[in-house]
Amino acid sequence: MKVAALVPAAGQGERMARALRLLEGERDRPPLAGKLFLELDGRPILRWTLEGLLASHAVEGAWVAAAPAWEAQVRAEVERWGLRNVRVLAGGATRQASVWRLMEALPGEVEWVVVHDGARPLVDPTLVDRVLAAALRDGAAVCALPVHETVKRVGASGLVEGTVEREGLWTIQTPQAFRRTLLAEAHQAAERAGVVATDDAALVERLGHPVRAVPGSPRNVKITTPEDLDAAGRWLRPGGTLVPESGIVPAAGIRTGLGLDLHRFGPGRRLVLGGVTIPWEMGLVGHSDGDALAHAVADALLGAAGMGDLGGRFPDDDPAYENADSLLLLRRVAEEVAAAGFRALSVDATLLAEAPKLAPHLAQMGRNLREAMGGEGAAVNVKATRPEGLGALGRAEGIAAFCVVTCVRA
Repeated sequence: MKVAALVPAAGQGERMARALRLLEGERDRPPLAGKLFLELDGRPILRWTLEGLLASHAVEGAWVAAAPAWEAQVRAEVERWGLRNVRVLAGGATRQASVWRLMEALPGEVEWVVVHDGARPLVDPTLVDRVLAAALRDGAAVCALPVHETVKRVGASGLVEGTVEREGLWTIQTPQAFRRTLLAEAHQAAERAGVVATDDAALVERLGHPVRAVPGSPRNVKITTPEDLDAAGRWLRPGGTLVPESGIVPAAGIRTGLGLDLHRFGPGRRLVLGGVTIPWEMGLVGHSDGDALAHAVADALLGAAGMGDLGGRFPDDDPAYENADSLLLLRRVAEEVAAAGFRALSVDATLLAEAPKLAPHLAQMGRNLREAMGGEGAAVNVKATRPEGLGALGRAEGIAAFCVVTCVRA
């Protein structure tokens, strides 16, 4: 076993239990059964979680930390579900202590660990694989979602104390993946310092080690209250299959998106299209590298998944994206779309330019775009045409890119 999933599931679930009135007259009993054994579309939450983790191509087994009073019940239920390579142990007093107990119980051959909350039942196996792939590069990785709403700090009195700058703020989810030795070092250092954190990544951050963030999923709901259970249920069709993150179920799972981008020429700029630098006296003006083709493809991909547009993710007034490589932005978009459950079937793009001559570069553009989108599956076609002297583009004042992307539910 080289990769193991660690599932802390020993929490008392008191907020859920109070809301469901499961603690009436039983205040001293751990209400684990009132949470992880609650059913979502006919299956217990914990079963959803374990099946999602074990469906990953990388995870070879799961280790579950249960509340000590419910250890036997959880073990019996897991056996009844017929899940292989799942071991149940008694957890600790805190989430952190539970993870450490699981770490100590792992066989020596485990090199990588994926930590995932037992109460996140809609974990996508592809998300597990993407987080683990990022950890293989950097040693530690988490999945997360950028904060889009205004954030304010509110005092105990209920009065607003200030507005928090949301730029760079992300809400962190699990799964989180780590090199086993790195996470063990982080837990031991925290124990010596008396530090208790809300997630394992925070312990690794204390060591000064970088942690990579990859796009998470709105569907990856953590079940804390009955409202969360309702929210998770809304992501399911009858029979337990997930709906797209847009909430729209298209006929036969096929969706099409349209992308358009237009940039004017300017001096002192490189001309970059589809990641190819083309020798020319001017380049396209833009906040990033001005790659109109990559932008059009990314917008079409987002459109097919019903996930907004490129400008909403990478604003043209954000210094972080100044002169950014647009193929990297496309790669990030493709990862988000994949996390939403979509796979691109075809990409058809057209460049409209009077000059320069683009035909010699089209094949390489197609290869670059395909690689940025994951390198598998999608048929990518790039072509070019001239506006024959009509309008600003006909006067060679800029270049426009059009793209149509067809996606299917993965």
